[in-house]
This record gives sequence, C-alpha cells and structure tokens, in this order.
Amino acid sequence: MENPDQTVPPNWAVRFFTIFTGQAFSLFGSALVQFALVWYLTQKTGSATVLATASLFAMLPQILLGPIAGTVIDRGNRRIIMIVSDASIALFTLLLIYLFWSGKVQIWHIYLIMAVRSLGGAFHYPAMAASTTLMVPKEHLSRVAGANQTMQGLVSIVAPPAGALLVAVMATQNMLMIDVVTAIMGITPLLFFSIPQPRQEEHLAGAPRRSFVQDMGAGFKYMISWPGLLMLGLIATTLNFLLAPASALMPLLVTKYFKLGALQLGSLDSFFGVGMIAGGITLSVWGGFRKKILTSLTGIILFSFAILAIAAAPANKFWIVIVAQFVFGFMMPMVNGPIHALFQSLIEPGMQGRVLSLVSSVAQAMMPLSLLVAGPFTDATSYQAWFWVAGVLNLVIGLGSFLIPAILNIESNHKHTHPVEATVSDAAAFD
Repeated sequence: MENPDQTVPPNWAVRFFTIFTGQAFSLFGSALVQFALVWYLTQKTGSATVLATASLFAMLPQILLGPIAGTVIDRGNRRIIMIVSDASIALFTLLLIYLFWSGKVQIWHIYLIMAVRSLGGAFHYPAMAASTTLMVPKEHLSRVAGANQTMQGLVSIVAPPAGALLVAVMATQNMLMIDVVTAIMGITPLLFFSIPQPRQEEHLAGAPRRSFVQDMGAGFKYMISWPGLLMLGLIATTLNFLLAPASALMPLLVTKYFKLGALQLGSLDSFFGVGMIAGGITLSVWGGFRKKILTSLTGIILFSFAILAIAAAPANKFWIVIVAQFVFGFMMPMVNGPIHALFQSLIEPGMQGRVLSLVSSVAQAMMPLSLLVAGPFTDATSYQAWFWVAGVLNLVIGLGSFLIPAILNIESNHKHTHPVEATVSDAAAFD
C-alpha cells in the first residue's frame, strides 16, 4: 500500500521549488483577480445576491467535477494538465480584459470567468498535489506541506491590501493583466522540468485499459475499502463543515457582540494570517511528530480550545479573540500539513488524483451546506452559539480519534489493505 520507492535525484529541490515558486506567483495573481472581481461586483451592483451568486459560480465546478477531474489526472499527463489548466484560465482572463477594455462587460461574463477559473482549479490543485508525491522524498513531505501552508498564509495577508491598493490606482482590465503574467510565471517552469508519472501495472502487463467510468469508480472503492483513509476523509469533511461558518459569522460577532468596527475585524484576519505563516514555518523546520497523524490530532485539539475561547470571550475582552485567532491560524498548518503529507505518502501515486479530488470536492460541498445550517441556527440562538458547537465538536473529534485504531495506526495498517497499484516513471520534459 505504501508508495513504491522513488528514484529522487539529488537536485530534487531545484526542480520542485522552481515549480513551487511559479505556482506561488500564479496563486498570488489569482488572489488579486478574485479581489478585483468581487470589488467590481460590489461597486457596480451593491447586491448581496450578486455576490452570493458569484461565490456559487466560483465554488460549484470544483464540487461537482472533482471526481471526474481526479480520474482525468490519474489517467493523463499531470504536467500537461497543469499547463492546460493555467493557460485556459489565462486565456479566459484575456477575454474578460477585452470586455472591460471595450466597455462590453456584463455581470454574467464575470460569473462565467469565475466558473472557468474554478474549473481550472479543479484540475490544477490535485494534479500539483499528486505530482508533489513523486517529486519530493517521503521524509520531506510534511516540511513541504508546511512551506505550502506558509505560502497560503502569506497570500492571505498580502493579497487583500495589495488588491485594495491596485484597484485604487489601476483600471480593472490592467489589474486583471497581472493574473495573465503570473499565470505565465506558473507555466514556464513546467515547460522545462519533467514531472514523474505513475504507470499502472495493468498497462505493464498488457491488460486492457479500464474505462473512464471504471477508473472513477475505482477511486470510490479504494477509499471506502480502507477504513483509516475513509475516516480521515470524513474528519476533514466534518472539520470543514464546522469551521466554514466561523469566518462568515465573525463580522456579526465583532460588530453586534463586541460593538467594534472594520479595523478590529481586519485585525483578526491579519492575526490569523500571521499565525498561519508562523505555524507553516514551524512545521517546515520541525516536520511534526514521527507519526504524522499525532501532529494533526494535537492541532485539532488545540485549535478547538481557541474556538472555545472566542465563544467564551466577554464583550469587553476582544484581545482574547485576537490571541485565539493567532492560535487558530498557527494550528491550521499543523492540522492540514500532516494530513496532506499522509495522503501523499500513503496513497498509491496512480490513485492520488482521484482520492484527493474526491476529498476536496466533498469537503468544499460542506461549505454552502454548513452556512445554510449555521445562519438560521445563529439567528435563533446567539452570535457565539456556533462557535460553542464548533469548538466542542472539534474537541470531541480530536480526542475521540485517539481511541480509533484505524485512524491512529493509519500509517502502519494500510500495508495489509491493498495491493500496490502503481509504479513510478519519470516523464520526459516535453512529452
């Protein structure tokens, strides 16, 4: 069940971090575009319905097409898929730039672009995550996950103020051009560096290739038949359900309960981002406990206390929420990084696209569902009520997982569950 030994060249870091840096620039450009488009819709319409619809278009493709995208990734060339995803997003962004420049842009155009960007992300993220497994030695996956969390924390801090500054001094079409440039920066390293490909054993033996539907079904069966992996996926999905409303409800908590304003609300985002960067750097240097699952479960328990502190904070003790947000942000890489590393180190390379896409799409589907539940629940109770629910249930999940052998021993019990399904072959740089 464990990934087969990888022949990782001595200069693996050069290849991986060159690609990683290009992707970081592309992520930053995407964050700027997202800010610019949301700001444009806000200024143009002032409609909460329009913003909610835009969010739906930006979310649904990844939710609905995740399993299909994962199967394409496992059957196809991951480097080409990443290039095509980034290039397609850039081309549609160029189309939107033209529409802004010509004064023909309509709200539905922006909806369409958001959907295309989400569709590209549905293929790009799992392709990059699955490729990381074959480019990075297994012992460094947790540190690389920490570096990735650090990058996301930096983007979450830098992109909003940078976007606010740029929309004040640049036309929208000029700001969108930044995303095209950063997309090119993301694509360029992929043109010169190879990405290893998983090669299915059935192909090596000359067996007939399974159909697309059979391959997609194999991803579901793979996850269901491995109790530890299925439970870990359910934990990730449940956490997403419980945590997604927290950021949505925070403005109400700050303004209605603490009687404070936008400056204090913005400070919470900043402290969360700083905590996430600090946690990502710590994980990159430390690497976590030897058993990765212990790092994640400990992180869940500790950020549960941070959520409970937010719920319990008196109305005149806003500083408690600031500290809790920092702790929450610090623990997020400790939770997410090792889980990603576990998925990458335990799941066969030829299955990673399907499994990662499936977990991602189900987890994202929890976001609108949880908001539908948390909104009326908060209106019927109090501004702190959902934070109490989320804190208590997260704590139960964290502590209870220590009592479930399938989760606690996931790094060892997988060997007896499945046969190895894939071996690794290194793709040519221009195949």
